[in-house]
Amino acid sequence: MEHRKETAPFDEADAATKPTINRALSERLQAMAALDHETRDRLLAEGALYGTYAIAMQRVHRENAEALAELIEAHGWPGVALVGRDGCRAAWLVAQHAIATPVLQRWFLTCLRQAAEAGEVPRRQWAMLEDRVRFNEGRPQRFGTVLDWNDAGELDCALEDPADVDSRRRAVGLPPFAEALAAHRAEVAAEGGHAPADLEDYRRRAAAWAKETGWR
Repeated sequence: MEHRKETAPFDEADAATKPTINRALSERLQAMAALDHETRDRLLAEGALYGTYAIAMQRVHRENAEALAELIEAHGWPGVALVGRDGCRAAWLVAQHAIATPVLQRWFLTCLRQAAEAGEVPRRQWAMLEDRVRFNEGRPQRFGTVLDWNDAGELDCALEDPADVDSRRRAVGLPPFAEALAAHRAEVAAEGGHAPADLEDYRRRAAAWAKETGWR
């Protein structure tokens, strides 16, 4: 799987009002996202980020997912009105990275889609999480936001109805697929990421992980 930094930026239109925000909840979510980023950066510096799913990263993803589930049970999905833009973005990132807990990530997708339909979060957030779940399950993506190494050793993804992908991306506020693909490839290359030397072994290990974790 790819390990680029993911973002779900906000536009001014993402929040039409300035509600009273639960600062404590927002700060807790941001701390969870910060731990994710700090762990990723440390693994990148150690040369342990690409090619495998490090135990330290799995631990952070699992603990963050469990903490987010508790927050949702108590408060509902952390949308802009509840936790502000930064808290909302942090909640999405935790959900997006909850790949070690399939039951929770699938539940997060349901919650996030409902929040998007209610206008509580940007639609691009649920679109990216839907792609993540599809990728984990071994299914083609609808928006093309999760990349992995193809037979040519380049980052790419399998798309459902590729001819219509840009219209779907446009509908949820994402840039054209080719533009995003080029940017993501450049970002990974700048970090020193490259295709595994043994692509078939990489894929066997990824498939075994997906089965063992409960995705397939």
